[in-house]
Amino acid sequence: MYTAIPWERPIFFRRNRVFRVYKGGYLFHDFLGDPAEDGFEPEEWICSSVRAINPGHTDPLEGISICESGAPFSALLEAHPKELLGDRKDLGVLVKYLDSAIRLPMQVHPTRAFSRENFHSPYGKAESWLILATRPDACLYLGFSREVSPQEFSAAVEESERNKECMTAFVNRVPVRTGDVFFVNAGVIHAIGAGCLILEVQEPTDFTIQPEYWCGEYHLNSQEMYLGLPKEKALECFDFTLFGQQVVDQARKTPKLLWETPSVRVEQLIGEEDTPCFSMTRYHLTDGELVLSEPASIWICTEGSGTVTAGGARRKLKKGDYFFLPAAAVGKCTINSKKIIQIVCCKGGK
Repeated sequence: MYTAIPWERPIFFRRNRVFRVYKGGYLFHDFLGDPAEDGFEPEEWICSSVRAINPGHTDPLEGISICESGAPFSALLEAHPKELLGDRKDLGVLVKYLDSAIRLPMQVHPTRAFSRENFHSPYGKAESWLILATRPDACLYLGFSREVSPQEFSAAVEESERNKECMTAFVNRVPVRTGDVFFVNAGVIHAIGAGCLILEVQEPTDFTIQPEYWCGEYHLNSQEMYLGLPKEKALECFDFTLFGQQVVDQARKTPKLLWETPSVRVEQLIGEEDTPCFSMTRYHLTDGELVLSEPASIWICTEGSGTVTAGGARRKLKKGDYFFLPAAAVGKCTINSKKIIQIVCCKGGK
């Protein structure tokens, strides 16, 4: 059905802003050229084959990226796995731009074992964050700041009905700035604070346990808090052994130089030693050319501008643009820049 797609070229997509119950998106203005305003589409899902979980919404393609040709990306992957994925069984990753104007609820994501048992999915939701821009006083919340028992935490969940900030008393508040990188494993309590534009790379699910009754002015129901699980079962996702500054220190990552030439510098942001679930690599290109050699990968331009060339076709790249590189296009696609361009490559892991 989609044989007109040229597999030996990058695949570009229509914009894919996704509804959430929290407001944000103002920082998309400088990054993507969107209106400078907050609304209820504060996330852009990038090269996505994952359906968004929004209770009450019935669009079967909500959250799934639509190629410029009009084909749903999930349908393309199913119809042409060899050309697009090579030896992979699926894409194995979900990538997003995310900008929140408020603190999100304290939350946790399931491990793969928990997901298999309770959601019939092979994937949990380990995730990583690259901070792209900030508003004043931007921060994250990451890890318990002290030892908290399951009983104390369960009581705090009920207290949050009356006191919206009660949980911030025992979670580390982490100020952030542009360029910071974090890896957040399944089981770690966390919340994105107000004022962070983030490139989020994660396992390909939308599973979030968020046991607070409020998201800003929006009152969460039990389905939104616990994804249909009993409260006691859902709270088993939290790892109560992880607390103190060590959680923040372990989550914060320093870019690692992989190799460089006079025109290309390559840094590992998230690698296999951090997680087997996915990887994130950053390329700095200055007045040169880069041959793309990562199959079934997602490429995001985070700074500067350049040109992507494949199969005799050329296309300009600017900050905010992204595309998918099919397995069949490996070694046949190049990025060129006469000045400076910064590109992040994201791939699914094992």
